[in-house]
Amino acid sequence: MKMNFLSIIAAALILVVGCQSKSQSTAEDAAKNGTTTAVEANSTTTEKVDVSKIKVADAKTILERKQVPILCYHQIRNWKAGDGPMTKDYTVETQNFKDQMKMLADSGYHTILPDQLYAYLNNGTKLPSKPIMLTFDDTVLDQYTTVNPTLKKYGFKAAYFIMTVSIGKKGKFVNYMNAEQIKQLSDEGNTIGSHTYDHKNFKKYEGKDWEEQLDKPTKRLEEIIGKKIDYFAYPFGLWNNQGFPELKKRGFKMAFALADKRDERDPLMSVRRIIASGHWNPKMLSNSIKNSF
Repeated sequence: MKMNFLSIIAAALILVVGCQSKSQSTAEDAAKNGTTTAVEANSTTTEKVDVSKIKVADAKTILERKQVPILCYHQIRNWKAGDGPMTKDYTVETQNFKDQMKMLADSGYHTILPDQLYAYLNNGTKLPSKPIMLTFDDTVLDQYTTVNPTLKKYGFKAAYFIMTVSIGKKGKFVNYMNAEQIKQLSDEGNTIGSHTYDHKNFKKYEGKDWEEQLDKPTKRLEEIIGKKIDYFAYPFGLWNNQGFPELKKRGFKMAFALADKRDERDPLMSVRRIIASGHWNPKMLSNSIKNSF
C-alpha cells in the first residue's frame, strides 16, 4: 500500500479523532510516596494464562457470563485551543487520566488482560475482584510517555492495539510510539494487539485488504515483540460477521469492538468496549462503567 508521509499523517490524525463508537492501600501508599516497586511486585491482577489449551465455549455460555468492563482510550494530553467537541471526546487530559486511574485503584478495580478474559469467557476461569480491562488504540506516543508510568504506579496492565502505518512517525499534532517502545510495553507484561495497517474500515475489506490490513501488520508486530498476536481491535469499532472467518483463519482469538451489541452467534469476535470520554471526570467514568456493564 503506497502512501506518502504527509498523507499518512493526515489520515492518522483523522482516525485518532474518529476511532469511536490486594489491597488498594498499597497502591495509595505507593502513590503518596512516589514509588511503584511494591505495587508491581505484589500485583496478582494479570496472571499468565495458556490460551492454547482453552476450548472455545458455545455462544450461549459466553453471552451468559457477566461482562467485564473494558475501557478504550486514544490520546492522553491536554486539550488545545483548536480541539472540537469530538476531539475532546477522544482526548483525555493528562491530570484527568491520572485521576481516573487513581479512582479505579481506590475503588478496588483490578486490571486483567485479554488472555484472562478469554479464559473466563470460555472456561469460567476465576478473575480477580472487580476486574476491568484498559485498552489503548492507535499507537499514540503519550500511551508510552504518560499512560505507562501512570499504570505502573498502581500495578495496572493494559492492552495496546497498534496501527502499524504510524509506528515511529512524528507529525505536527500527534507523535507515535516506535518499535522499541512497543516492545518494551510487551516485555513489561502488557498485551500488544493488531489494529490494522492504516485504520481502513473493516466492513469494506475485500481482495488484498485482508493481506494489507491483517497479515502484514500482524507479522510486523510479531517480529517487533517476538510473540504471537492473538487479539484484534476494529477500526472505528465497526465490524461485520462476514469477516469473522478471516480473523479466525489468521488465528485471532478475540476481536474488540465498541459499545454495539455483541454478535449472538460469535461474541468472541465482537467483544464490547466503551470509549472513556475526555468529557468525563472520574465520578462520571465510574458511573458509566457501572451503567454500561
